[in-house]
Amino acid sequence: MPANLPGDARKKWSEVEATRNPKERLQRMEEFLSLVPKHKGTLKLRGQVKKQMAVMRREIEEKKKKKAGRSGPKLFIQKEGAGQLALIGLTGVGRSSLLAALTNAKVEVSPNPYTTRAPVPGILAFEDLQFQIIEAPALIEGSADGKAWGLQTLAIARNADGLILMVDLSHDSVEQLSIILNELEKARILTSRPRGRVEVERKYMGAGLRIISMGTLVDFNIKDVEELLRTYRISDAVVKITGEVVLDDVQDAIFETTIYKPAIVVANKVELSGSQSALRKLKTFVGHKLPIKAISCERRLGLEDLGATLFETLGIIRVYTKEPSQKEYSRKPFILKKGAIIYDLAKDIHSDFKERFGFAKVWSKRLVFSPQKVGASFALADRDVVEIHLR
Repeated sequence: MPANLPGDARKKWSEVEATRNPKERLQRMEEFLSLVPKHKGTLKLRGQVKKQMAVMRREIEEKKKKKAGRSGPKLFIQKEGAGQLALIGLTGVGRSSLLAALTNAKVEVSPNPYTTRAPVPGILAFEDLQFQIIEAPALIEGSADGKAWGLQTLAIARNADGLILMVDLSHDSVEQLSIILNELEKARILTSRPRGRVEVERKYMGAGLRIISMGTLVDFNIKDVEELLRTYRISDAVVKITGEVVLDDVQDAIFETTIYKPAIVVANKVELSGSQSALRKLKTFVGHKLPIKAISCERRLGLEDLGATLFETLGIIRVYTKEPSQKEYSRKPFILKKGAIIYDLAKDIHSDFKERFGFAKVWSKRLVFSPQKVGASFALADRDVVEIHLR
């Protein structure tokens, strides 16, 4: 069962959620923590709230600096291209060297540790797509607890579409990767698909409570979810449940949502003696959980097909569109997730298209004949060309 929080703690959290002023919200969070009993059952919850408070304190500090004319580094980088990937690793593994080798970014490559103190973006061209790679400041043990630039780096990882986890084969790469994965997990960022997921999306007053369950509820039911939310005074929200979840997962989502990010491990310095043995150990440790790409930034080995690996890791497809009156299709593709259907494409093109959709024609090498007339539920594949006809 979820942590047995006293009623005054649950009431205080509802006050936190209703507060928009950062300083006042931070104060109410502190009051909430003072009401939460300190025992093993509340350890995770207290940790989640403390991390949120640390991020909020940093944001308040950054606003103070801006008012004083001393703006600090940006916490987020505006997304560009077909996908944004956060380049994460410990200091000295070659993150700046990789960014310089792959992209157009102006990067300071230095043997000194902790040279990168602000996120650095670069663009990687792959076929007719572009991926944005963000080099984040180095992770260390304790990053998720607020040490060094850890919270900034983990915020970049949480905002990205995918992760590049970089290690150095000339040192203990298994230990490096363990630190990275542990810090990500403490920040509730998963690199393996979870068994289940709960999303709590707050809505405007009067919207009511809507629970959408597309998974398996273990030892609880929808009424239990409604009752739990009411104890936190959540009456206007959409709750989405997928996969296999327990009631604890619902409570966790009230405070902070666990997110999944597709990831790839990039192992640098494959050219050095002993690297193959280190690579085998790394592969044994990772198993089939994550793809591993062995590279050498110095000798430019293994970089030529990294774009294709990232494309596959992100799980996306390119779909091109064609006007019914035109012979040629648009050379700029729509980027959709694998498994997308015609209906998803119609929504992306224009909000009205999903309501006015009549049928579509699809050109594809995988079809016996092209074009083929299809309906809204037709599954799309990479490089399909679609012509949508409206009613």
